[in-house]
Amino acid sequence: MLAPLLFVGFFALALAGIPLLYALLGATIGAIVVGGLSHPLETIFLSFIGGVEPFILIAVPLFIFAGEILSSGGVGRRIVDFAKALLGFLPGGLGVVTVASCLMFGGVSGSAIADTAAIGSLVIPAMVQRGYSRGFAAALLAVAGTLALLMPLSIPFLVYAFISGVSMRQLSMAGVVPGLVLALFLMGVCVWYGRRSGCDNGEGRLALREVLRATKAAGPALAMPLIIVGGIWSGVFTPTESAAVAVVYGLIVSLAYYRDIGWRDLPRLLVNAFQTSATVMLVIGATGALAWLITAEQVAVELAGWIKVVASEPWMFLLLVNFVLLVLGIFIEPLPALLLTAPLLLPLAQAFRIDLVHLGVVMTANLAIALYTPPVGGTLFVAARLAKAGIGEITRALWPLLAAAVAALLVITYVPSLTRVVWRIVN
Repeated sequence: MLAPLLFVGFFALALAGIPLLYALLGATIGAIVVGGLSHPLETIFLSFIGGVEPFILIAVPLFIFAGEILSSGGVGRRIVDFAKALLGFLPGGLGVVTVASCLMFGGVSGSAIADTAAIGSLVIPAMVQRGYSRGFAAALLAVAGTLALLMPLSIPFLVYAFISGVSMRQLSMAGVVPGLVLALFLMGVCVWYGRRSGCDNGEGRLALREVLRATKAAGPALAMPLIIVGGIWSGVFTPTESAAVAVVYGLIVSLAYYRDIGWRDLPRLLVNAFQTSATVMLVIGATGALAWLITAEQVAVELAGWIKVVASEPWMFLLLVNFVLLVLGIFIEPLPALLLTAPLLLPLAQAFRIDLVHLGVVMTANLAIALYTPPVGGTLFVAARLAKAGIGEITRALWPLLAAAVAALLVITYVPSLTRVVWRIVN
């Protein structure tokens, strides 16, 4: 009966406004004390330290720093110009451009918050001027910003690979096609909105000269994910080393080629990356302590017994996983939720013979929805601030986009071959 004690304790602390780090540690200690377990509390400290020691986690602060470098320069503006030249002629063109820009910038930043902030500051003024409601513009940006989590430099992918032991090389390629599927669903909503509202029926037609000019300007930035993924696939560098390559390439592009930032900006970017990394690593350590208790007390075995009563087939298990994660995401952001649930779901997925790479993509796509669902939604609040729109106004405009995201999630869940397309091509 430890599972109810753990989760009730955690949610009670989290909903009471206790910071996530302390809610995780409090639930762990509380379960030991209230449950009368014999584990010494010193083990929690050792598990906390052990949770942040693995070498692969060095990539987390490096990827965060690379995202800071690229989001502070003019990379976002050039990507938006490229997307506008390529797709701006469509109905709902500015919305489609927003989705495409977030998809491409997500490929170089790996951060949903950075994606939302960098692209939003460029597209929202133009969308409002064109006649889009502030609520829809903010809602679209909040949803599209999460496409970064399915791109090769995704930090949740890196963490999931560490927890599950799957190949980061394979996982980094598994999210590309699902990311494109989600982007297409969102673009469909944009086309519908542009025609229905009449605010954006498309402009002009596709101009090859403009596309070539924009491609030349954005080319060095767009080449970054290709270099990273190509290097991982070819074995030139490991996924951990790819984070250092991302930082070096980002510095070359932003400092030497585009010259959008200077050497004086680097200390500020380093501090920002350090603050974000410290928060992430502390939560990873606290989740490591909780994961140790879950493993030591065989909570996964207890949960497996409950789940097998409800779900007897793989498709039922996946449906249950999606439901649980969607509810959990209302209260917890993606990375902590992934750290909390992955150790529990992995052995159950293996029992149902579900591919763990596919499960990682499904979990990440699902938990990305948490970033734009109140009350936690990180991208939701960034988009609201940029669009100067109220949460209520954004929530009303969010429903068709949320429906598209959930529909895409179901396609990703039940068509596992989507996660293998790129891997099969390159192999």
